[in-house]
Amino acid sequence: MLFFYRQQALAVLAAALLAAGPVRSQAPTPVTVRIDATKPHQTIANFAASDAWAGQFVGNWPTAKKEAIADLLFSQEKGIGLSMWRFNIGAGSAEQGEASGIKDEWRRAESFLTPAGGYDFTKQAGQVWFLKAAKQRGVKQFLGFLNSPPVSLTVTGKAYAKGGQANLAPGNYAALGTYCAKVVQGVKQTTGITFDYLSPVNEPQWDWSDGGQEGSPFRNDELAGVAKAVSAAMVAQRLPTKVLVSEAGKLDYLFTTADKPGRGNQLGAFFSDKSAPTYLGGTPQVAPIMAGHSYFTTSPAATAIATRRQLAARVAALNGLSYWQSEYCILGDNAGEINGGPRDLGMKPALYLARAVHYDLAVGNAAAWQWWLAMSPYDYKDGLIYIDKNKTDGTYQPSKMLWALGNYSRYLRPGAVRLDAQLADSTSASQPLVSAYKSPNGKQLITVVVNDFDTPATVQLVLSGARLGAGKSYVTSATTDLQAGAPVPAGQPLRVAPRTITTLVSELR
Repeated sequence: MLFFYRQQALAVLAAALLAAGPVRSQAPTPVTVRIDATKPHQTIANFAASDAWAGQFVGNWPTAKKEAIADLLFSQEKGIGLSMWRFNIGAGSAEQGEASGIKDEWRRAESFLTPAGGYDFTKQAGQVWFLKAAKQRGVKQFLGFLNSPPVSLTVTGKAYAKGGQANLAPGNYAALGTYCAKVVQGVKQTTGITFDYLSPVNEPQWDWSDGGQEGSPFRNDELAGVAKAVSAAMVAQRLPTKVLVSEAGKLDYLFTTADKPGRGNQLGAFFSDKSAPTYLGGTPQVAPIMAGHSYFTTSPAATAIATRRQLAARVAALNGLSYWQSEYCILGDNAGEINGGPRDLGMKPALYLARAVHYDLAVGNAAAWQWWLAMSPYDYKDGLIYIDKNKTDGTYQPSKMLWALGNYSRYLRPGAVRLDAQLADSTSASQPLVSAYKSPNGKQLITVVVNDFDTPATVQLVLSGARLGAGKSYVTSATTDLQAGAPVPAGQPLRVAPRTITTLVSELR
């Protein structure tokens, strides 16, 4: 009988539930974000990625495939709308072949400088194709970068160093400057594109002595000598191209000596002490920009925030200087949060990437954010688009990291200004990351929400200094790629799904 009464009670309860309709989970407590339009921060310069190293081959793939890849990278309708493209100016290891000492053919690069000392601008044809494709799709900023001086100028005769010593003798600084100016002129003549920036040195803190790729270390005094020589050559040839320094291997080296005496504290060396022989401030054609790479500084969150706060404070103390995050991919073990390998096209690395972008922009005041390999053939979290390791044809796969970057790059156009945005409850750890920006024309508010949790969130924007109108949301998730979401009426909260990156574009009145 007890069993009968229990069954009867369950039946009554079930009928009551059916009559009441489906059970709805309680809506999450709104996260209030206070945005102050009267407190601007940095102006966005660009979002970028590089053609190293796959561009040299993919640029020779069948037209339909490489056009589709270019759309993904550069189009604001079909892709993520990168606003700058980084072009790898090779050192000539590809022409040396196996004798280059660089075992992986895909990490070698051609050079415009021939062994006889002339210039051949039919070289790097695949990369030049992507350079032109970027311009055709509206990209207006271009940067050329060297991993190594051309092999004919190096100490070792190869595109990598020996014993952690700079692979360029001081007597060849002027020749390197001339070479850089010739490359800028030759690329302009053959493509109509003038590099806005030229970066002559990459990650000078590392030794680059293992032949894994083209590269050379430089001490601060050596880097300053190179920058001045390149600057002088640009001035002599009346070229508008600015010299970018220093592409530091990790952000710490910009403001501390750390473990690299003579290669660290680069803000102090290049832009602080005017009496120092390494001082570059005011040097013609040297951009008032300090470039660094976010490797090894993104985990855990407390480290990421502390590092970027220190960097932002140091940069702010040097009036007129800005900071660019000029290279990043997911590298290392990141304090156990995520590993650089293997390849993963899903949301876990995409959310991690979005978090890194947020810290660099919203805490570090980065004016630019640039990814490493636009196209990768490797089993690693280093690519926006993954390709077969095939020099003439192959398949390609967009990753969620591509679209996560697109939540920033497609909507934050050059000239956008970051606004002060504060969570009303700054003590809760289980809240999304939120940053806000005013569009270049001042008519829109762009808000990016990174929700790295398994629960939904409701975000209420409270704007002072302007009136907020209706908005449109664009969502990257496990099943969507910058997909348009439901419109958000003026004054209404934004509902954010679990494990998503959402960009809300709202009208300003």
